[in-house]
Amino acid sequence: MKVIDFRFRPNTPEIINGIKTSSMFKASCKAIGFDARKPQPLPEIVADLDKLGVEIGVITGRDCETTYGFPSNNPSVLEFCRAYPQKFVGFWGIDPHKKMAAVKETERAVNELGMKGIAIDPYLAHISPAEARFYPLYSKCCELGCAVFITMAPPPQVPGAIMEYADPRDVDKVARDFPELTIIMSHGGYPFVNEAVYVCLRNANVYMDISEYERAPMVNVYVEAMNNLIPDKVVFASAHPFVELKDALAAYEAFPLKPEVREKVMYENARRILGLAR
Repeated sequence: MKVIDFRFRPNTPEIINGIKTSSMFKASCKAIGFDARKPQPLPEIVADLDKLGVEIGVITGRDCETTYGFPSNNPSVLEFCRAYPQKFVGFWGIDPHKKMAAVKETERAVNELGMKGIAIDPYLAHISPAEARFYPLYSKCCELGCAVFITMAPPPQVPGAIMEYADPRDVDKVARDFPELTIIMSHGGYPFVNEAVYVCLRNANVYMDISEYERAPMVNVYVEAMNNLIPDKVVFASAHPFVELKDALAAYEAFPLKPEVREKVMYENARRILGLAR
């Protein structure tokens, strides 16, 4: 079966070291044993993706310079996408606190750099995704016809990040204000599992992945929803290298998904969102 991984970051030495030393994730990395992650050169990473049947990896950027003083990883997103344009597609990380500069950066990323959309992290920006500072970005994305990838679950021990900013009910507000905007809600809005499912169910423009929470309590609710409520609204994502890609694939293999649902979740839904030809 062909696979699209909707949240994949190559585990090059630069990326691994950047994550471990970041002001956002240093403590979190210690909590999950991230130091054991093995860095690889990019050609080896791409070869492994091919072996695992992963046709496309979606790489999401992150810019939370205003709140954490850490430079964005957008240059690496562009580097990977240009090195392997048939294997990677990118979403440009945007810091909403940069105001009109962020709006202009969104337009440049899509029109000049070929990004599929933007990636935002409300919990790292310390504001809700329904806060006014995000709205010019959503408007620009509607104008450009591109998607917004919203990280919606706070990992452990991130300074200043609170669960309130990862509540899917705020994504519901955005979806209602911008029905033309394609929204991918990453990490399944955990721990607000039922709310995340219902936001996808009631808004035609909202999708989600459940990366990092494939073995968490209440995962059965996600699986039941995939089979019976929102088979067209969930995309596979590994969150590699925070989660090893092989482990994420194994978790999905164990899910009791209907065959037609498995094909949608692992490939077809992402292909449709990204506008990729068959």
